[in-house]
Amino acid sequence: MSEVTDLGIAAIRDGVRDGAFSAREVATAFIDKVAAAKALNAFLVETPDHALAAADAADAARTSGDLKPMSGVPIGMKDLFCTKGVATTAASDILGGFTPPYESTVSGKLWDAGAGMLGKLNMDQFAMGSSNETSAFGNVISPWRRSDGGNASLAPGGSSGGSSAAISARLCPGATGTDTGGSIRQPAAFTGISGIKPTYGRCSRWGVVAFASSLDQAGAMARDVRDCAIMLEAMAGFDAKDSTSLDLPVPDWEGGLNASLKGKRIGIPKEYRVDNMPAEIDALWERGIAWVKDAGAEVVEVSLPHTKYALPAYYIIAPAEASSNLARYDGVRYGLRDLPEGAGLQDMYAATRAAGFGPEVKRRIMIGTYVLSAGFYDAYFTQASKVRTLIARDFDEAWKSCDLLLTPTAPSAAFALGEKSADPLAMYLNDVFTVPSSLAGLPAMSVPGGLDAQGLPLGLQVIGKALDEQGVLNACLAIEQRAGFNARPEAWW
Repeated sequence: MSEVTDLGIAAIRDGVRDGAFSAREVATAFIDKVAAAKALNAFLVETPDHALAAADAADAARTSGDLKPMSGVPIGMKDLFCTKGVATTAASDILGGFTPPYESTVSGKLWDAGAGMLGKLNMDQFAMGSSNETSAFGNVISPWRRSDGGNASLAPGGSSGGSSAAISARLCPGATGTDTGGSIRQPAAFTGISGIKPTYGRCSRWGVVAFASSLDQAGAMARDVRDCAIMLEAMAGFDAKDSTSLDLPVPDWEGGLNASLKGKRIGIPKEYRVDNMPAEIDALWERGIAWVKDAGAEVVEVSLPHTKYALPAYYIIAPAEASSNLARYDGVRYGLRDLPEGAGLQDMYAATRAAGFGPEVKRRIMIGTYVLSAGFYDAYFTQASKVRTLIARDFDEAWKSCDLLLTPTAPSAAFALGEKSADPLAMYLNDVFTVPSSLAGLPAMSVPGGLDAQGLPLGLQVIGKALDEQGVLNACLAIEQRAGFNARPEAWW
């Protein structure tokens, strides 16, 4: 029953409910696909027992008429979410051997909604990276290949690269992601799927391994807009264990889907037309503008004057918070402990961190420690925090003349693994279009818009006002219907 793996979340949910197939048949088909796709290195841990147990519960619930919103749907779980009794590493050696005795709030909500877990997904180490090349357990390989006949392994994006690769390769119909500066949206664009980062606070961060606490936000990744709406609805909601969690009801996002943009004004930020923007990205943006006009929207030009400072500010604030958050990994409480013969406590800290953290994590810890140090705090961290406020004000001003913003998701299609790994600044530029909305805590989503000349996916991004996930989803649905994106990678793995 291989064809069931071509179905998305809504189709599987409805098929199980209607009796077209059993949840166990669905779980078994995806488990087989995961087992046969080792070449992608998308899964760090496979959990077929979890998926089958949830499937059996779904089949029993159908008999009793007690199906839940995601009954019968097996998903992938980014390895940043702590899962009770299942190894959680954040793709880092320093968490090697760590098995949480507790469940993250988001994963717990998904299990309560009836979903099953196929396994834990590979990612950039501690969510630090844009290409999935910083994992301690090897690179994730994108299922896509260039159409020029080359066999170069491509980046699936980062940090949620295992999630994006697994969905694109039909190893799972949906997966969790986390987005600190674009880690859901950029990999979604690179692999031809959809991904939404909700408003900061919509999803609990409790039980999610922290990178930068004021930016980290969980979100949904799936093949289309409807599937993202279903999954996000199951993930979101107030959590008393997270002081930044929003105490607000979760809307019926799937029920509210409407592709008509009549009466909406879509802003085009002029500062997003960066120097040397590839012609294909610009052409994609113009097609997106035509699609939202066709859906009934009025398109207006807006200005976000502090956009050019967003990336530098982000790469001060995020490492600063990371340097504090990662101080807890010292060999005492979690995972790895390196205690050389005759060493003292400080020596153990140093040896454990030297052995456990990867180069990119060490780079960001050192940057963060430097910008927080006495004598430099005001010069860097305080200034970056002020810039963050100005960026948020830019969005507030823009909302006076429009309801949503439309931009490209990334400045290029997927690049080859290794192509940018020697140049951190070039790598950081991948997030140039996604970071501003992260700094402002706004909901934003990437949806596939087409292919480039080499047959690789390109994404369009919609940014909305705080708490307007419905507006973002609706605009992306309008684009999705007009783009008619149905390309998929050919199975070579």
